[in-house]
Amino acid sequence: QVQLVESGGGLVQPGGSLRLSCAASTRTFSDYTMGWFRQAPGKEREFVGMITWNADSVSYIGSVKGRFTISRENVKNTVFLQMNSLKPEDTAVYYCAAEWHGLGLSVARGYTYWGQGTQVTVSS
Repeated sequence: QVQLVESGGGLVQPGGSLRLSCAASTRTFSDYTMGWFRQAPGKEREFVGMITWNADSVSYIGSVKGRFTISRENVKNTVFLQMNSLKPEDTAVYYCAAEWHGLGLSVARGYTYWGQGTQVTVSS
């Protein structure tokens, strides 16, 4: 079992930035592909981006390209989602997810382990 704990969410004005963190409870964190998803009220969970277990591939949904950056620090068992130029439509609960040697799929079924989510609200 891998436990994931997200942090860093909050209220930010449009154009602002937030950095989300996701800490994993595993000694083999470097073997896990990590994904970020989000779910806005009344909408389905949406893929945001991912970084493969060996960090040789990073991908993003089109609406966040150029604004969001995913990185990982294996020594700290943590993956990050740096969000810049935030827009009101980025408001959602953000979840991190993990899959051992995952293929980096952009769908929820591609990940076995999930965090509890952290709320991000972009509003003036």
